[in-house]
Parts: sequence; structure tokens; C-alpha cells
Amino acid sequence: MKKKSIFLIAATATLYFNNAYAQETPQDSVKVSSIDQIVITGNSNPKKKIESSTAISTFSSKEIQKQNPISAAALLQRVPGFAVETSGGEVGNNLFARGIPSAGAYEFVQVQEDGLPVFEDGALQFANADNFFRVDNSVSRLEALRGGSGSIYANNSPGGLINFITKEGTNDFKGTAKLETSTYGLMRTDLNVGGALVKDKLFFNVGGFYRSDDGIRKTGFKANNGGQIRMNLKYVFDKGYAKVYYKKLDDRNTFFLPIPLTQDGEKLKGFQGFDPNYGTYSYRAISQLNIPQAGGGFFSRNLEDGIHPKVDVLGAEFKYDLGGNFSVLNKTRYTNINMNYTGIFPAGAPKTASDFATKPIDEGGMGMTSYQYSLVSSGAVVDPQFVQKLGFWAIDKQMNNFVNDLQFNYKFDKGNVTAGFYKSNWKSHQYWNWSNILTTATDRPELLNLVDPSLSPSSVGYSKTYNGVTDMSTLLRDSQIQGSLNDLYLNLDYNVTDALSFNGGIRYSRDFYKGYKVNTTTANLNNSGLTVDGTHGFDTTTADDHMNVLGNQFTYWYYDINKVSYTLASNYKINRENAVYARFSHGFRSPNEEAYYNNIGNLDAVKPVQTNQLEVGYKYYSRTFDIAVIPFYSALKNLSFTDVYSDGTSENKFANTTNLGVEIEGFARLFNNVFEITFNGTIQNPKYKDFTGRNADGSTFDYDGNVVRRIPKFYFNISPAVNITKDWRAYVSMNYYGKRFQNEGNTEDNILPSFTEFGAGMSYQLGKIRFAVDGTNIFNTIGITEGDPRSQTVSGTNIRMARPIMGAAARASITLDF
Repeated sequence: MKKKSIFLIAATATLYFNNAYAQETPQDSVKVSSIDQIVITGNSNPKKKIESSTAISTFSSKEIQKQNPISAAALLQRVPGFAVETSGGEVGNNLFARGIPSAGAYEFVQVQEDGLPVFEDGALQFANADNFFRVDNSVSRLEALRGGSGSIYANNSPGGLINFITKEGTNDFKGTAKLETSTYGLMRTDLNVGGALVKDKLFFNVGGFYRSDDGIRKTGFKANNGGQIRMNLKYVFDKGYAKVYYKKLDDRNTFFLPIPLTQDGEKLKGFQGFDPNYGTYSYRAISQLNIPQAGGGFFSRNLEDGIHPKVDVLGAEFKYDLGGNFSVLNKTRYTNINMNYTGIFPAGAPKTASDFATKPIDEGGMGMTSYQYSLVSSGAVVDPQFVQKLGFWAIDKQMNNFVNDLQFNYKFDKGNVTAGFYKSNWKSHQYWNWSNILTTATDRPELLNLVDPSLSPSSVGYSKTYNGVTDMSTLLRDSQIQGSLNDLYLNLDYNVTDALSFNGGIRYSRDFYKGYKVNTTTANLNNSGLTVDGTHGFDTTTADDHMNVLGNQFTYWYYDINKVSYTLASNYKINRENAVYARFSHGFRSPNEEAYYNNIGNLDAVKPVQTNQLEVGYKYYSRTFDIAVIPFYSALKNLSFTDVYSDGTSENKFANTTNLGVEIEGFARLFNNVFEITFNGTIQNPKYKDFTGRNADGSTFDYDGNVVRRIPKFYFNISPAVNITKDWRAYVSMNYYGKRFQNEGNTEDNILPSFTEFGAGMSYQLGKIRFAVDGTNIFNTIGITEGDPRSQTVSGTNIRMARPIMGAAARASITLDF
């Protein structure tokens, strides 16, 4: 029925074509002609997109409005070269730039707001950059740069720069108000207003949103709840301007982790008792944790808080014309973040109730000869077919970042020179307290107790659980990392002729990192005087037998980096609409946080990731048709793989990679503006090189020549739209994500199948009011973006742990421009 509806929309659009309407660009047409676009990201000065020797995608506020992305990651899916995993929810998603593998997050790109980082390192443990940023109507445009030139303009960004540029006020007072609802209980309000307090001199802009919803996956509580406000004030004078701004983010988001599926040939299907499109282990019935600690007191956590960052940002920007073609620009920002992170992480796949209870401990069982399950909620004895061990992971992070970017620019007849000094001090302190719980293996899980009925309730080891908890505070971590970055950079743009330009840049990084970890010991509550049920002591349960306790011994570490990054490029403008360019870049990425932590006793094993990248490109931009074709090659050394497993250990491997690929991006407006189509795609072949070594258990591995994990060789997005009338528009989107391997070994039991996700929507412009309906995953595709990096294989069964995209959902909105 849904397929027929889409075809009907397209057919109706064709029949409704009216040439009188089609002679002008429709009001809701959102593509800004690339031939006129000016870009600033990855360039020392603003320049036309066709004259920039970079691979850069741009999205205006109107384009973002049309796409109405459910998250920042969903918007970045439209950028070629970025393989994006969006299945985590609104936040906590992963982005892989040009085939560079990582444990996740935004490790090789820098996410920026107005040219400065959202946070200096976007890949700290459990602190993905998109945790601290939301897309709303205060965003003026997005510029997404791919490739090595990012290393000249920012730190740790050899994969590219993602720059969200916020709106500023103008002489005309104007604003946008939006109200949105959905099929999953969404209520969202967006508001943005801007104007002049003093004409031609003093301007303001204020915007933000508040949102509450139940989540597409059924959690039984408010999955997302919170909002953001952003404001700026800009004073313009004869020789420049001064701007100050503030942002406050206070938002709660549920983070969705892998669920069980069953493998049927090359496809993954739903596991019994689990809806693959709407089910989740993150459910209300298991949302509360309250357990005593070996050092005294209790540790309490509420899953309903999810990922909860409180972010305060205060910044300023100043530009001044010094005369004689010299100018100075200074950007400064202070960011403070307090984040509580709570998530349910499966500890492997479901097991039959019998296997979990009776199998030996070294095979993941409890080693019991007799067993009995009961519900924690009621005490009723039950006999579940499958049970699931889940990690109840709680992480607290306190983070701050002070950054200042000072640059001087000199313009001359043939170009300009920019020289600058970048200084950034940042710190992140984190505390982990992880426990494991036992539940039914269903998408509305219930907590289970497990006891040995052959023993009396007062016997030692009678129970394997404590109110459903199998392992109390089984992992504690208290650690801190600090960075002090001191970078000098120089960039030259030189116009050899009107058509031929040259760009060269160099950045010298003298960066220092240090930190510590608190060593831990183990304890139990047997002699604490506490009871498990008001009567029996903790010697009757094994749940507390391996509790972690923080000690008073600290291990400190220190690491410094002395590196040079550089880039050379040339752009040849064939004519007003055609250009070709070539660029070579050498850059690096500092070791990530987990690499320091895992090798704290031998930091010689940790090295910065070195990158060499070459790209050439052809661009054609006109009023009705754009195309960019960009072949690229990259070679990386010293990549660290730092996935944290469900038992708290880390992968801790190092590899080299190569990648050869091509990015394609385009837009067409046809038949007198009746039909529009946007498209982007990436074809690549990322492979491991010289990746051999020894596993933690002593066995050897040889992954040389294997395909890089989790990254597809081919993926694309295409979105045709029909302007039925000047005011009425309908669209369909298709997102294809190719087959991937979950693990480095490229084993057949860890293949992530390809999938195609469809969306569709319609909008109608009535004067200054826009009505819109947007549907995502309208055919309820089971699309897997990643498996379970914490527990990859389930030998002997067809059960696979993986993280599917969200099920079908629809949103409806009303927007008023005034």
C-alpha cells in the first residue's frame, strides 16, 4: 500500500504540472545555486565554491528545513565521503570519513560551530561530538569539508571539518516559529528571531527549541526531553565588527544499543519476542538501579536520564581592518559540560535459560546444576526460554575547553596570506560505575532473579542475583585527560592567472597531553552487615563477589606531540561553470583517550595517526545543474582500535590502512523547475595494511588486505522532488548502505547486509506558513548500521547482536516565517 501511495504522489505531480507556475522557482524549492555560493570553511578567506580547491558540501537553512533531519547525523548522511551510522538515536552516532576506521564517534573530523570546535576532541569515551550539538532553526547553513586540508585549519581533523554556521541579525526584523508533532508522541517548538537594535550597527539573533517525545523505539518513558537556546549580539563599525554569543543546552536522549536478531541466509530478521523496528532493551521496567557500594553508601541511576549533557558556551569574535591591506580576526570560546550518561549495553547475545544457568563460567554460564528463575517485580516463578545479560553502564563526565584562534590576513593583488596562532586548553574527568543485570530476552524486558533451589535461602551462594543484578559495580573507572594545544599556521592563496589559482598551507603543532587513572581493587559485602532482603546477608548471593573499589593509588601519564601538517593544491577554472582541482595533504590525529589509558605503562606503543591524502576533482555548477566528481586516495599509519568490550577490557590494536575511492555529488532542476533531484554517492575500497599481531588470549591474527570493518564500499543517497504547483511539493528519498564486515577478520558470520531505506514527504506553502509531513523508513526496513563491537560473535547459533535503524515514523510540522 505504501509503495502504491508513493507512485500515486509522483503520478499526481506530473498531471498537476502547470506551466504558469513552473516558470519561476517554487517558494519551497530549497537548493541555492552552487555557482553563486560562497564558502568559508577550509579557506583562509571567503571564496566562491567553484574557486575553492576543496571537496565541500553546503546546505542552506532552507535545505536543512526541507530535509528536516531527526538528528545531526541524519543530515550528515547527505554528504558524500561520510559513512554515517544513525541508529543510536538523536545523539551518540558515528561518522567515518573517507573510509578511515575507528571505534566510532567523530574521531577524524572536527565538528565546529562558527569555526571553533564544539569540543576540542570529538571522540572522547562516551562523549561523541553530536552529544553537545543540536540542529535547530538558529542554524544558517552547514559546510562539510572532506579531506586532508582540514588538518591545516583545525586539530585532529584529517578526515574533514563539519562547520555549523549560526544566524545573525540584519536590518530587517524577521523570524521563524515552528511547531512539530509525530507518530511517536513528539511535541517540539522551535523559535528564532533576529534584527537590528541600532540600524546598520547593532544586531541580535536569538533561537532555540524545546522537545519531548516517547522515542520511535518503545522505551515506556520519555526517550527525548529537553532543549537548547542560542543568542548572539553583533556590533558593526567602520573597520570591522565585534560579536558575543552564548549557548545553553540541557537535553536528555535515550541511546539505543544492539538488539538480538536472527540470521536467515544473507538477511537478518527479528528475534522471537523482539520487534526489530521498534523494540529496545532500554525499557522502563529495568530503568532503575540502586545498589550498595563496598565503600559505603548506595549508587543510584535512572536510565530515563539517558545521555544528559548540560552545556554552557560563551564566545566572542572580533575583526578589525588594520589598514594597508592587513586585517586581524580573533575568535575565542569557553565551553563547560557536565554530562551524565546512562545506557543499556548487551553483554553478548541471549542464551537459553538452561544454558545461562548450567554452562560453565568460562563459557558464559553460571555453573549451576539446579536453577530457578523468578520475576523481581512480583516474585513469581517463571520459565523463560531466553534470558539476556545486560550491562547497566553509568558514566559521569565533567569537561571544559577554552580556545582562542588569532589570525592575521594580508591581501595583495594576486591573493592573500593568512598567519595564525591557535591555543586550546581542555580537560575531561570521567567516572564509570558499571553493573550487569539479568532480564528476559524480550523488547519489554523484565528483571529476573536466579537462585539454586537445592539450597536454602540462608545458604552461601544460594542466589546468583541481587534484585536482578548479577554483577554489582563490576567495573569502576576514575580517570582524567587534559590537552594543551599550541599551533602555528600559515596559508597562502595565489592567483597565477584569472583562471589558475594555487593554495598552500602549513600547520605546526606543539601539543601536550597528560592524565591519570585511579587503580582499583575488588571487595564484597559479605561482612558489611547489609542484607539482600532484610533477613539474609550478602554471603547468600554471588552478585557482590567481584565488586570494584577505587583505591588510593594513582597512575599518571604524560605525552607530547611535535608535528607538522601541510597541504598543496591548485584550482583551474575552465570557465564560469567548470573547474578542476588537485590537492595533496599530510596530517595527523593525536592518539585517542582509550589508547592512552590502555597503554599507560608503555606509551611508546602509542603513536599519532599519520595521514597522506591525494584528491582530484571536477566541478560543474550552473543555475539548473551541479555535479562534482572527486577521486581520492588515502594512506594512514598507526590507527588505534579501542573498542571497549562488555567485560570492560579494550581491543587495543594498531593498524595501517589504504583507501581508493571516488565521491559524486549533484543536483538537477528540470522541466522548468517542475522536477528536482539531489544525489550523492561514494565508491571506495578501504583495506588494512600490515595488520598482524597477537590477541589478548595469545593467539595470532593476520588481517593484512582485509576490508576495513563497519565501512561500506558503496553507499549513496538520492532524493527526487516534484513541484506540483508553485506552492505544493512532494519528495521521495532513497538511502542505500552497502554490505560491511563487523570485524577485522571479515568472517561470514559477521557480515552486515546491505539495505535501502526510503523516506517521503510533502509540503505546502500558504503565504508565510509552511505545512509539511515527513516520513522516515516508510517501508520498515531492517537496516543494520553496526553489529555489536563489544561482543561480536555468537558461535553455534544464528543469533546476531546488531543495531538496526529506527522503524517507520512520520512527523508533521507547521512553520511560520515572519
